[in-house]
Parts: sequence; C-alpha cells; structure tokens
Amino acid sequence: MSQEEEAAIAGLAELLDAALTLAGTRANADAIGASIESRDAQVASIISNNEDRDLDTETSCTGIDAGGSSRDAGPAATVPSIYSYSSSSSGESDDEDSYAASASSSDSEADYARAAWQGPPPPLKVYEPLLPVGAKTLLGNCESTLGAIANMVAQGKARRIVVMAGAGISTDAGIPDFRSPNTGLYDNLQQFNLPHPEAIFSIDYFRRNPKPFYVLAKELYPGQYVPTQSHFFVKLLAQKGLLLRHYTQNIDCLERAAGIDPELIVEAHGSFHTAHCIGRKCRKEYSQDWVREQIFLDAIPRCDKCGSLVKPDITFFGEGLPARFFELLAQDFDECDLLIVMGTSLLVQPFASLIDKVGPLVPRLLINRERVGEAKVPGLGFDFDGCNAQTIHRDAFVAGDSDEACALLAGRLGWLEELAGLRKMHVAMQGEK
Repeated sequence: MSQEEEAAIAGLAELLDAALTLAGTRANADAIGASIESRDAQVASIISNNEDRDLDTETSCTGIDAGGSSRDAGPAATVPSIYSYSSSSSGESDDEDSYAASASSSDSEADYARAAWQGPPPPLKVYEPLLPVGAKTLLGNCESTLGAIANMVAQGKARRIVVMAGAGISTDAGIPDFRSPNTGLYDNLQQFNLPHPEAIFSIDYFRRNPKPFYVLAKELYPGQYVPTQSHFFVKLLAQKGLLLRHYTQNIDCLERAAGIDPELIVEAHGSFHTAHCIGRKCRKEYSQDWVREQIFLDAIPRCDKCGSLVKPDITFFGEGLPARFFELLAQDFDECDLLIVMGTSLLVQPFASLIDKVGPLVPRLLINRERVGEAKVPGLGFDFDGCNAQTIHRDAFVAGDSDEACALLAGRLGWLEELAGLRKMHVAMQGEK
C-alpha cells in the first residue's frame, strides 16, 4: 500500500474520530460532512486507481485453487496488542435477591475490558501468506485475499454475511477505554477501592455496592457517542440485504444508534437497551430512558414495586448470556456464507468459539490490530497461512484500524461514497437536535 494511500485513509479515520460529537451544532455537522465528503473522494480515487484492479475481472476468484497460490508472500504485519483482559471475577456471594444463572466461568466472562490505546494504530496492511505447495485455497486467483473476499460479495457468492464484533470497533467513537493510565475508567474508579477492577462487573459485588457501576455507567451510557465507520459499514451490509446477523460483544448500543434493525443484532453480552429489577420474584422491566434519568441525577435506580436494585441488562460475571444468543447462533452460522470478525481479541468464551461454527468452505475475514484466534489443531481457529493440510485455506487478515479497513473494503466494492453518506447523514441529524 502506498504512503499516499495510507496517509489518506489514516486522515479519514482521524477526521471522523475528531469530528463526531453529539454536542455538535448543525453548522458544525455541515462542515464535518463537507470535509468527510472531500476526504472520501480522495480515498476513493486512490483505492480505485491503485488497489481495486482485482474487481475489474468478473472471472477472478473462481473457487478452490488446487495448485495453491503463486503470488509472493508479504510479511505478517507487526502490530501492538491493544487488548488487556482478565478472567478473574469476584468469588464473593450474596443470597439477597440472588438470581444469577449457573453458567460456567467461561460463559459468564464478558468482553468489558475495552481496548487500551498504545500509540497510534498500525499502518493498514492486507496480510498475504505464501501458502505451502499444493495447498488448496478458496482465496486463490486474485491479487489479494481481501480482493478475493470483495469479489465474492460483488459476484453474489456471499449473500448471508455474519459479522462478529468487539470493543475495537467502538474505540474510535471516543468511548473511554478501561486501562489507559490516568484517563482510563479504572483509574477514575480508584476512589471506590474495588477489590479488583473487574469487580465492577460482578453481580455479587454489585448487590452490595452498586455505586461504582453507576458512576461508570454514567460515562458509558448510550446517547453520548456516535457510531463509527465500522458500525455504518455493518449498516450498509444490512441495507444491501447482505447481513444475516451482527453478533457484538459490546454493550454500548452503537449498532442501534447506527440504525441497524434490532432483529439483525445479537448483543452477546447484553446492553443498556433495557433494564430489570434484580429482585428474584419481581424482575420488573425498566426503559433505557428511565434508568438514564436516574443515573444522571446521581441516584441509584431502585424498583418502585419491590425496592430492589435496577440493573441494565448487561451480562455481569456470575450471570448467563442472553437467551437470544443461543437461540439464533446455530441457524445463523449454518446459513452463513461469509464471516467477518472485527475488533476483538477472541479470548472470551463462548463468543470466541463462534468462528468455528461456520461450514468448512465458508471464507472468514479478520479485521483487527493483531492476529488472533489462531489454533494449531486442524479445524479449530483461524489458519491464515494454510498450515493445516487437512483443511482448505479460507482465512484472510487485514491488520490495522477497523474503520480504515472498512473504508478500504467499501472502496473495493464501490461503496465508499455510500458509506461516507450514511455517517454524514447521521452527523447532520444529530446537529439538528
């Protein structure tokens, strides 16, 4: 990728990140939209002239390449890890109003440890492996693995796309991360003397001391942040009738804010969208707006029926995942013909295991700052290098910021103007409010 292209795409991401805020006025929104449109045109031109050559030929990417790939291999991108996770959870117990599900520890772990910035994002790079001699691949006969994925979509070979997303697609919205020194949310919660940072998402600790969670919730509550380019790319897939389902680990409701049909969303770890009384015999439902009003008054939301705490329907340590997650995954992943994974470390179960639920001939694309989800056991995890002789190579990897990668993929598909238009329209609407 040329320096001109990298600079243009990076500039687009910086512009979008800096521009979007709900406090913006209509004048600011118009100015932002004009700047985005200008930069999008620049990026579109670069992508069209320099990188989209593989879309010029309708006959490329004809399926399995029995002879393997003859293209030169590019080195794996060296990118820093931006994720910092801990699977520890409180061992404390509290019988009062207890309704915690008997989920295993792996099921109850949540991807709440947000991506911590460690400097600027790495340069965007499409990883191109040198496959072993004789390896069979679904991504052959194309200039690049990303080009192969784009062609499958453009030629109608991928019409039931499942997207899996994690915290990495929301960081560019300006949501504070958890662990950055001095600015991370955990640092701001030190006044509460938490036994460990993750205790704030422990249902047992919450019952005894809900105040830290509600202080955190005030910082994260939906309505304060604007969806990122990645969210609008998923929205664009939905508009084109290509999105089978969007599975997200995030609790921020930015998919809903982007206008994606809630029926197409599975919030694997819950969200702020609804809330319930935690009283075992009550469980009265409360709206997002009611809870928001209480939180921004610095009050502890309590049930007007039984007096128990009211908690947003976020999956805490010690709770089971939403029933919707399990009800839909079998059918969705059986029907899926393209899997796109964005902005997740794939460390949290059972979410991480979903990449193995699709069929063996379904292509999979990872967009992330680092390679994740790889396994040495054939048939389990990603195999970007075609090392497992018993399986057919079908995994592509784009290293870097998810917003930039979505812009690149949209450019290859001829959707860049539409993608920019979705976000411009959203910004303008927010400026009118």
